[in-house]
Amino acid sequence: MAATGPRNAPDVVDVVALGESMVTFLPARPGRLADVPSFDRAIGGAESNVACVLAAAGHSARWVSRVGADAFGDHLVEAIGAYGVDVASVRRDPARPTGIYFRTAGDRATDAHEVAYYRAGSAASAMGVGSVDLAAVRAGRVLHLSGITAALSGDCLGLLRELLRPRPGRPLVSFDVNHRPGLWHDTDEARVLLELARGADIVFVGEDEAEQAWGVEGGPAGVREALPQPSVLVVKQGERGATVFDREGVTAVPALDVTVVAPVGAGDAFAAGFLSATLRGLPVRDRLRHGHLMAAAALTVPGDLATPPSRDHADRLAALDDETWGRLRLGPGWTTQDVHRAPEEVRTP
Repeated sequence: MAATGPRNAPDVVDVVALGESMVTFLPARPGRLADVPSFDRAIGGAESNVACVLAAAGHSARWVSRVGADAFGDHLVEAIGAYGVDVASVRRDPARPTGIYFRTAGDRATDAHEVAYYRAGSAASAMGVGSVDLAAVRAGRVLHLSGITAALSGDCLGLLRELLRPRPGRPLVSFDVNHRPGLWHDTDEARVLLELARGADIVFVGEDEAEQAWGVEGGPAGVREALPQPSVLVVKQGERGATVFDREGVTAVPALDVTVVAPVGAGDAFAAGFLSATLRGLPVRDRLRHGHLMAAAALTVPGDLATPPSRDHADRLAALDDETWGRLRLGPGWTTQDVHRAPEEVRTP
């Protein structure tokens, strides 16, 4: 852990997550954005999602960012803080607004959707080495970052490069590639994302992302060939599951059979579950299973964030034998089911 000095040293937490969060407007009914008469307000942001899930799962978590000195900024700080996340290091920007976005109820991973972002020139895009509390950022056992932040501005990219720079006491750095082509302008995103990923300790990347961003083929092994540096590489394979490469070898765990309500937030929840199990020193297989379970919680609610299963509930399911794990069927409400039932009964319609 980096020394921050004896005075005003921030408390050390399990995880620090740095990145932009936005106020999200979800349609009150299906249809085109032009036709939807009203929206429900929520919050969304890859890094703050991870912090919220980890806090809800019993870890100490801090979110570091910038928001506008406006009502939407108030809402973000209050809503994320309500999950138990430390938001004391979030700075307010009087000159720039808080980002917002609207989306339809469709799956963002298909063409049957609309998303309208209003984040250009946002307060978070002004994050940089001189405009965030670096001591608070570094005072975590794990520092979680994503490629989204790098796309927001040159200052944001410079901040990520500084945080990924090797230095004595650097926290374990987790990096979710989160390739979003629409955010990048006049920058070689493929080169930048590869550079950042190679500097992290734990990397999360989708097999499809690696192909789209870097032209990687050959499945998880091909991704590992492109990214040999990270101590832990997690390759997400959608409905097929996920594969981890680490010093002990290769571990693959199939995904669960889940009744999907909405896919938003599932990748962030997966990362949170994996990091939670990592912080607890669980075996690699169980880290992947906890990732799948947290993702299943997010998949079965309409917004980005879901109530996670209790730690005992998740541990019990993660410890199932392979055959029983493969028989699990999870749907809306599964996180609150009776955890004392037999494993084969832990299923929903």
